[in-house]
Amino acid sequence: MSLSVRLTHRLGGLDLDTTFDAPPGVTVLFGRSGSGKTTIINAVAGLLRPQAGRVAIDDRVLFDTAQGLWLPPHRRRLGCIFQEGRLFPHLTVRQNLAYGRWFAPRNAQRESVDKVVEMLGIGHLLTRRPAMLSGGEKQRVAIGRALLASPRLILADEPLAALDEARKAEILPYFERLRDEVSVPILYVTHSAAEVARLATSVVALQDGKVARHGPAAEVLADPAVAPAGVRAVGAILQARVRAHHADGLTELDAGGDRLFLPHIPHREGEELRVRIAAQEVILSNRKPEGLSALNVLQGTVAGLRAGEGPGAIVSVRTRAGMVLARVTRRSADALGLVEGAECYAVVKTVAIAPEDVGGRIVGSEG
Repeated sequence: MSLSVRLTHRLGGLDLDTTFDAPPGVTVLFGRSGSGKTTIINAVAGLLRPQAGRVAIDDRVLFDTAQGLWLPPHRRRLGCIFQEGRLFPHLTVRQNLAYGRWFAPRNAQRESVDKVVEMLGIGHLLTRRPAMLSGGEKQRVAIGRALLASPRLILADEPLAALDEARKAEILPYFERLRDEVSVPILYVTHSAAEVARLATSVVALQDGKVARHGPAAEVLADPAVAPAGVRAVGAILQARVRAHHADGLTELDAGGDRLFLPHIPHREGEELRVRIAAQEVILSNRKPEGLSALNVLQGTVAGLRAGEGPGAIVSVRTRAGMVLARVTRRSADALGLVEGAECYAVVKTVAIAPEDVGGRIVGSEG
């Protein structure tokens, strides 16, 4: 299934005017607070009636202002996951899951309860009530409840925003499994670049209610002109394969034939991954560096340079591993002669690659 969205709406100081298609997988609405992400989610859910537009899932039209068509929220067959689990406190986990199943149409293709319980790792929680669950466990149950309603589409409105870093790390792999093992498309709202890198099949980058860029995650994040979450969140995605785990606690990756080292990750040898490299963690050199503590040195050529309003610039470097972005000062770029086509070396500290920036590869994805 795929989602088609066209919306025009004025809300306070926001003039929303967006058009995009969301293919199967996770489509992330990415941008700063106030860019229109939640307004889009509410319009798709039927919680907001836009002034003009059309939303359809395949050939099922949810609303079309030109035709005067409007399905109420309860007839749209959507699964919703919010910042808090919003579980029924008086029901057990098993009963909360059954509540989701109660909404599934009889003739709908249903996910197996056992499969959902196994996929989310909540079998040992079935007899507990929400008060006895951690924040991460509540979110896993909320995901299961949404999925068991046999929705045409899952809406996830910043589902990790209320969790600490440890709980986020716990939940992200389950969203990856949901993306790769379930056929239901997911519209996912976040302002976290790490979540985009880990989860997104495609990205809709929003700025002031408009679509700044839309496309596969690797392409959108590699575009230095797209910084919906601010310049500090700019970074590119590399495709890599686990080559070896070393006794000193490092994992070695093969990224397009180049070696990439990072702190140990719990992935099998041969497994394909996506690794986000933050632009502010990349140092550039116009000659092969020697005598450095950094283990990751990628040779490449400058593909472009985009100057910011201040003293900084984002340099795009094309390497065998993929496109790498580096955040440097314009003074440094000038001193190094970093112009399009110039040879350079991108240096990345091993410890600068955080666990949350490493995720499983999307099946059938780009690259």
